[in-house]
Amino acid sequence: MEHRIAAPRTAKQRPTGKFDFKGFLNLIRQTKPKYWQLWVGLFLGMLATGAQLAVPKLAQSLINGLGHALNRPLLVTVIGLFIASALISAVSGALLGFFGENVVSRLRETLWQKLIRLRVSYFDNVKTGEMTSRLVNDTMQIKNLLANSFPQMVTSLLQLAGALVIMLIMDWKMTMIMFVAIPLVMLVMFPIMRQSSKIGHRRQDAMAAFSGETDETLSEIRLVKSSNAERYEMQTGSNQIQDLYQIGLKEAIYDSIAGPAMTAAMLAVFVGVLAYAAVRVSAGTMSMGTMFSFLMYLFQIIGPAGTLARCFTDLSKANGSTERVRDLLREPEEQLLTGPTQSVSDQTLAMEHVDFAYDDEGLVLHDVSFEAKPNTVVAFAGPSGGGKSTIFGLLERYYQPTKGMVTIGGENANDFNLSDWRSQIGYVSQDSAIMAGTIRHNLTYGSAKTYTDEELWHVLQLASAEDFVRHMADGLDTQVGERGVKVSGGQRQRLAIARAFLRDPKILLLDEATASLDSESEAMVQVALGELMKGRTTLIIAHRLSTIVDADTIYFIEDGHVSGSGNHQELMDRLPLYRDYVKIQFKN
Repeated sequence: MEHRIAAPRTAKQRPTGKFDFKGFLNLIRQTKPKYWQLWVGLFLGMLATGAQLAVPKLAQSLINGLGHALNRPLLVTVIGLFIASALISAVSGALLGFFGENVVSRLRETLWQKLIRLRVSYFDNVKTGEMTSRLVNDTMQIKNLLANSFPQMVTSLLQLAGALVIMLIMDWKMTMIMFVAIPLVMLVMFPIMRQSSKIGHRRQDAMAAFSGETDETLSEIRLVKSSNAERYEMQTGSNQIQDLYQIGLKEAIYDSIAGPAMTAAMLAVFVGVLAYAAVRVSAGTMSMGTMFSFLMYLFQIIGPAGTLARCFTDLSKANGSTERVRDLLREPEEQLLTGPTQSVSDQTLAMEHVDFAYDDEGLVLHDVSFEAKPNTVVAFAGPSGGGKSTIFGLLERYYQPTKGMVTIGGENANDFNLSDWRSQIGYVSQDSAIMAGTIRHNLTYGSAKTYTDEELWHVLQLASAEDFVRHMADGLDTQVGERGVKVSGGQRQRLAIARAFLRDPKILLLDEATASLDSESEAMVQVALGELMKGRTTLIIAHRLSTIVDADTIYFIEDGHVSGSGNHQELMDRLPLYRDYVKIQFKN
């Protein structure tokens, strides 16, 4: 396979510390949430807050009347309001939590569907672990914001605003102390929140990088061990863990500062108000009930103020996660179902003056043209790295040509339905992928059709895979393990060939399809492939002399362009490069 150079990623905007509410709301709207849960939850939250705000005012009357007699109905009313407020608040919190969970569930579904539909070029540039981090870690941050912080912020704002209004009506002089103190508290908190946002963004970056590295290392653990790279990987992982640890320490410091700073500021306000109230009571300008009522409202402010500070910190932390999720959703994706369907049977497949580059540094293919007529065998030969597998990638429409086009029947293949196009192509590569699961699952993977066991055994027989599958304990239901580790390379390759038989494709792309087979299996599979190739257009990346000799047309690919074409004898006669290649490659 040709080496693919990853294209540079577009730089993403760094966080400014200011939460992007517009972008966040747009992200939420994309999930089409159940808004009734939000509005009912907020309404119930307002009712609960109203009940809580009524309690201190009633307590004022209750305390002022203690000098005469205990007002039992009023006491029962106060207790009832406490209980009703708690119950309504619980229902409100549950509904708002349901709203948040629903949004995040749909957001994850949207992200997953997006990831599946992204172009192959995106996966060339971004590690799998990083994408998993976006799907899990970043959405978890948004979930915490919606399901926990947002409901608390709404109810805290309602309670804070309501308490301040009532306090202002009760005694504007004492309330003015609050109006002066709160902006001062926020002025102290703002730098902490700003730094918390930056650290939260760094943490998400580091977590994504760590997830990507560990995923890559663990998926290639055999390479690690065969290369004696355990010490290197342990040190690399340790360094990343230490980076996360240092970021976590800074985050813990700012989180630990935020709470006590808010608490200390509010306690200072409380002490100041209490001292001023005591002077007023002793001077006879304020009743004892009014003072207690005012202090109860003050307590109702301290709690929400601290909650709001934590919520704003959570907002800052979620800012980076929101940006990354939105960046991912903006990535271009494959339009699988756009365009008309087009049968490729009895149609000439061709490339016309195609240029292609994976990035801006240089062309991998330059002015490549070829033609594969119906029911013929076309072979691509040439030195490794010349661009042969890239041609197959363009035929599968994993990538789009930089210049020129792939045509079928003289029409641009890009105009036709992509899903239908790929359903008519069978692609067997040198290192055919296999999914975790059973052999049955791998044979039928991606197919909407239901197959009988007889059909599955038949294609396994054609691919010389029947014997080893029958000897497995569970036959077709044998688990192959992650990345097919429980089957050998040759067995994995034969399962891939059997899957190609089952697809019954119109066009076959064989990229070193028998490279992993032993001599006996290779001979049997060659016979089976010969049968499969009948009545189909077949394109082969040739690594066997017999394949080259038997091909109807050979295209010699060197340094990304076609050096010559013709049958084997024609190229031997007129293309020295091809003649030298055959002599060296096949030792003739």
